[in-house]
Amino acid sequence: MTDRKDELAANLAKIQERIATACASAGRGREEVTLIVVTKTYPASDVRILSELGVRHVAENKDQDAAPKAAECSDLPLTWHFVGQLQTNKVRSVVGYADLVQSVDRSKLVTALSKEAVRAEREIGCLIQVALDAGASGRGERGGVGPDGVEELAGLVAKAPGLRLDGLMTVAPLTGEYAGREQAAFERLMDLSTDLRRAHPAANMVSAGMSADLEQAVAAGATHVRVGSAVLGVRPGLG
Repeated sequence: MTDRKDELAANLAKIQERIATACASAGRGREEVTLIVVTKTYPASDVRILSELGVRHVAENKDQDAAPKAAECSDLPLTWHFVGQLQTNKVRSVVGYADLVQSVDRSKLVTALSKEAVRAEREIGCLIQVALDAGASGRGERGGVGPDGVEELAGLVAKAPGLRLDGLMTVAPLTGEYAGREQAAFERLMDLSTDLRRAHPAANMVSAGMSADLEQAVAAGATHVRVGSAVLGVRPGLG
């Protein structure tokens, strides 16, 4: 366990240094960017170590992994983010532990989240997931709504009981005009955030950037970066 703690501490220090350097290069204060550690596929014991090391935000992308892990770590001072594509039949479970859902991308999901948040007497923070690779369907390969659908969906979240509109999230697209252009993708997200905040000033969270492209996200203005493998390592045998 000590070896694992040493490993995670060293990885965490490297990431914190990368974020600090990126903030300095962008002329931003280090406090402007929050690190979310994506703990998917890793055990609750790692979450516990991360908490001991000062991590306060963790993210999961699959409810079947997240629910038992969150229950096991319910005594820790953590904010849990759900970042995966969310099916409506999993909403009740996710609302039980997630403080924020970063992957809100359709009206049916807003309705389901609102219903369960009210039932659980909780307020769930919501980010609209923006698909910058959205085609004619208005949907992205990895979920998300196209830029044209952001305003309408944000309005639904803002009016929904039990939900709080916190901002926008994106994943750098692998196809379309922004493929391989992470900085441009994140700058586009910031433009959409500026538009959103005209109508919803409190929705100022911008979640973008992962292990490989967090510097570009910080340069563009992201408020939160989601880092998994650079902190926890790459697990062998996982696709």
